[in-house]
Amino acid sequence: MTYTFGLDTFGDRNGDADGKPLSHAQTIRNVAEEGVFAEQAGVDFFGIGEHHTEAFPMPAADVVLAAIAGRTARIRLGSAVTVLSSDDPVRVFQRYSTLNALSGGRAEVIIGRGSSIDSFPLFGYDLGDYEQLFDEKATLFAELLKGGPVTWEGKTRAPLLNQDVVPHTESGPFPAWIGVGGNPESVVRAARLGFGLALAIIGGPPARFAPYSELFARALEKFGRPPLPVMVHSPGHVAATDDQAKAEFWPRWRDIMTAMAPERGFAIPTEKSFEREAGPNGALYVGSPETVAQKIAVNLRALGATRFDLKYGMPGLTHEQLMTNIDLYGRQVVPRVRELLG
Repeated sequence: MTYTFGLDTFGDRNGDADGKPLSHAQTIRNVAEEGVFAEQAGVDFFGIGEHHTEAFPMPAADVVLAAIAGRTARIRLGSAVTVLSSDDPVRVFQRYSTLNALSGGRAEVIIGRGSSIDSFPLFGYDLGDYEQLFDEKATLFAELLKGGPVTWEGKTRAPLLNQDVVPHTESGPFPAWIGVGGNPESVVRAARLGFGLALAIIGGPPARFAPYSELFARALEKFGRPPLPVMVHSPGHVAATDDQAKAEFWPRWRDIMTAMAPERGFAIPTEKSFEREAGPNGALYVGSPETVAQKIAVNLRALGATRFDLKYGMPGLTHEQLMTNIDLYGRQVVPRVRELLG
């Protein structure tokens, strides 16, 4: 079985050595450097998730990915995720087919409904249309990926009648996934439309997502589709030792989760809850290379997944800490996981 390993970022705003936030512009430049370095460290995929906030200033992931594409040759590049509900599927397809052309066929897209809903008021979308927006737009995006003229009609955008959408891809559709945070309907939708399944696990025991992998396999069979891959996307931080990784990550995790709790309904994290999540049965991959590798290997097996993306970084971590994380992940964690999985 072939396993692949990625790194995802939300453009988390960096801090300097004294804890002072860097500018949004410098953070974006740092992300580009991190993507280039990820290839040098041996990582298979580098993803950037769309966000629109002061702590995550990353509204145009495809632009940054294009800059990385021009300075790399092997690493795959994509979104992690694109909030399709508040975007136009035609424009998303055009942006990533353009990235695919620039990178020589290395583009991917993970689309999501929008667990972070900042883009809805920004672009004038009603949260009351949350489900319909994603279902219609995901269906249209699946049609666009097939290539050739598209005919489609719905309620969330203007219809298309035998419309040619450019640029055409050179070698068939680029890989596309649906990000799922715990909604069975989204799992079935991914199977129905022919997308890979990206399990976004940010809290609780990862093993509880195993039924979603099983549901995905059954749904693919029901819809007459061949097997499609499952990936795991989870937060974490790698440092030389477990204690160092936790000391660097915990204050940043505490602060951002506390800030997001009122809107997202998260529990305020405590040191005890953090230790539980960073432990063997939690969702955070925080520790030394060996600790993180062991946990990745266990959960890939448990979830029937063939790809793991570490969502690295937290607002306030320094660029130097993130570069160390990338180096350890690519040069030590990934080879060790491959060894453990045989």
